[in-house]
Amino acid sequence: MPRSAPKRSRSLPTRRVGAASGGPTWQGAVLDRVRALVREADPEAVEERKWKKPSNPAGVPVWSHDGIVCTGETYKNHVRLTFADGAALPDPDGFFNSGLEGNAVRALVIREGDAIDAAAFRSMFRAAVARNVRSARR
Repeated sequence: MPRSAPKRSRSLPTRRVGAASGGPTWQGAVLDRVRALVREADPEAVEERKWKKPSNPAGVPVWSHDGIVCTGETYKNHVRLTFADGAALPDPDGFFNSGLEGNAVRALVIREGDAIDAAAFRSMFRAAVARNVRSARR
C-alpha cells in the first residue's frame, strides 16, 4: 500500500498574497518569514485563513493556540501583524508600533524593506500563547 503524503499546512500558498500582481510579493515574503518565526516560537500553533471576501479572496492568515494569537493582514504599503490581546502583554522593548492607544489589540506594522526582530517576535508570540493557555485553563 502506498504511503500517504504528509499533511500540509491549512494555509493557502503565500504567492496568493497579492495574486493580482501575478506572482510573489514582498508582502508574501514577510508572511513567509512570519510563518517560520511562528513555527520556531510555537510548533503547535495552527495557521488558518479567515475573513475571505471579494477584496481579499485568499483571506487573512490567523495563527492560533488556545485562541487567536496573531493575524497577518496585507496592504499595499505594509503588512500588519495584529496580536489579539497585545495590550495585555508586557512590551518593555517597544515591539509594537501600532494600535498603542487601544484597550485590546497591539500590532507591528512592517513596510517594504523593514526587518523583523526575530527574537522579539518569538518572545512576544510565546507570551501571547502563554496568556491564551492560562485563559483556557480557567
